[in-house]
Amino acid sequence: MSGNDMDEPQPIGLMELLRLILTSRVYDVARSTPLDPARRLSARTGHRVFFKREDLQRIFTFKLRGAYNRIAHLSDAERARGVITASAGNHAQGVAYAARRLDLSARIVMPRTTPAIKVDAVRELGAEVDLAGDTYADAKTRCDELVRETGRVFVHAFDDPLVIAGQGTVALEILGHQRSQVDAIFVPVGGGGLIAGIASYVKAVRPDVRVIGVEPFDADAMYRSLAAGRRVALDQVGIFADGVAVREVGALTFPLVQRAVTDIVRVTNDEICAAIKDVFDDTRSLMEPAGALAVAGLRAWAARSDARGLNLVAVLSGANMNFDRLRFVAERAEIGEAREALFGVTIPERPGAFREFCAIIGRRVVTEFNYRLSSRSEAHIFVGVAVESHREADDLAAHLVERGHRTLNLTRDDLATLHVRHMVGGRSREVRHERLYRFEFPERPGALMDFLDRLGGRWNISLFHYRNHGADFGRVLAGFEVPPEEGEDFDRVLAGLGYHFAREADNPAYEMFLSG
Repeated sequence: MSGNDMDEPQPIGLMELLRLILTSRVYDVARSTPLDPARRLSARTGHRVFFKREDLQRIFTFKLRGAYNRIAHLSDAERARGVITASAGNHAQGVAYAARRLDLSARIVMPRTTPAIKVDAVRELGAEVDLAGDTYADAKTRCDELVRETGRVFVHAFDDPLVIAGQGTVALEILGHQRSQVDAIFVPVGGGGLIAGIASYVKAVRPDVRVIGVEPFDADAMYRSLAAGRRVALDQVGIFADGVAVREVGALTFPLVQRAVTDIVRVTNDEICAAIKDVFDDTRSLMEPAGALAVAGLRAWAARSDARGLNLVAVLSGANMNFDRLRFVAERAEIGEAREALFGVTIPERPGAFREFCAIIGRRVVTEFNYRLSSRSEAHIFVGVAVESHREADDLAAHLVERGHRTLNLTRDDLATLHVRHMVGGRSREVRHERLYRFEFPERPGALMDFLDRLGGRWNISLFHYRNHGADFGRVLAGFEVPPEEGEDFDRVLAGLGYHFAREADNPAYEMFLSG
C-alpha cells in the first residue's frame, strides 16, 4: 500500500482483486454468516429468497471484514502511528474493533447525525470519537484535516483495495454455500465497497449470476454515476438510511461496479421501512434502514419482473438500529407495504351521516380516524384503512365517490402522511395571506431552535408542525402570513436559510383540513 494515505487510489483489475479476496485475513475476527431462507417473503414474491446474515457479525455489520483486512496489513511503522477514519457508523465500529484487537490507537470522525447507538458502540470499543458536520462528506473533510495534523493512517470506508477485498468475502461465502444455485444477489450501495467486492468476485467465478445494487432515491450517487458514465456528486443526500448516505461513490469502486454490476434498483424510505418489517417477520431481528435496503430492492425488482421461481439472495448488511426510530419505521412500514391507505373524505354534516360512512368502510380494519366538524353543512374525515394493495385502496376510494362522498387518496402524499394526519381540525378563518412550505434539516440536538432562529421574526407563523424522526431529516410544515407586497423579501429570506424547502401552494390535504 502507498505510504501516502491521501493519494488518489490507483485502479485495480478484477484478477488482482480476486487474489486479494482469496488471501484476505477477515476470518481472524469475522464469522462465515448463514444464508437463511426467508419463507414468508418467498411466498409473497414468488421466488426462493435467502438472507445473507451479516447482521450476525460481532459488531452487527459486514464492515468488520474490510476494516480488519486493511488494518491487519499495516506495517509496524504504520501501526505505531495509529489509525483514523470518517464514517457514518458501521465502518467506524469495524475500525474501532480491529484497532482494539490489534492493540492500536484509533480516532473516528462521525457526522453529528449518526445514531447514538453507533457512536456509543465506537466509544465502548476504546476509540476516540470526533463529531463533525451533518453528513459523511462533512466528517471526511474534518478527517482529512486530522490526518495532516496527526499523521495517523487513514482507513477509507470503501475506496481501498483491501477494504473492498474484505467485503468481497461475503460473495465467496454465498457462492460456496450448500445453496449455491443463485440467480441474483441484491446488495446495498453507499460508496460502493461492498458491491464492488461482491460483484468482482461473482464476475470472476460465476458470471451468470446477476449482482443488483440497491440505493434510496435520496442517496442514489451510484445510479446517477452509472447513468452519466462518470462519478456524480450529489448536492444533497438523504440520511434516513445513514449507512449508505454518501454524496459521491469511490474512484476505485465505480469502475468495478461499471464492469461487474447488472443493475441498480432505487427504493423509497417507505419501502425500506416495509423491508425492515419483512426481515423481522422472517427472522425476528431488527435491521437498521441500510441493513434492510437490499430486501427493499429485491421486493421492488420482483414486483416489476415477470420471472418466477428464482433463487434470490439479499445481503442484510447491518442491525445497528436506534430504538427511537422504531416509531417512524412502524408508522411508515404499512404504507410502504401497501397495507395501509389514507383518505380525506367529505361527508354531509347531518344525523346518521357518520354511521353511513362507517358502513361503507365495512369490516375493514380502521388504523386511524380523525374527525372534526368543519361547518354546519359538511365534515372532513382523515381515515386510515388496512388494505392488501394499492389497487384495493384505489377501489375503495372509487367506491366512496360512487356513494356520493368527495374522497382524496392521500396515501402517497408526503404532506398528508408526515404532517396533516397529526393536525386535523386545525382550520382557522382568521389567517390572512398564508403561504405553506415544507422544510428539511439534518436532525441533531438544537436543530429545531437553529431552524427557528434562522427564520427570524418578521413574518407571523400561522401554522407549524414538527416531529422528531430519530436520525432522519427533521421535517417541518410551516405556514406564514406574508402580505403580497412583501413576497419578494420573503422569498429572499427563504433562499438564504440554507435548508431544502418546497412550497405547497395547492396541496389537497391542506385545502381540505387546514386552510382557512
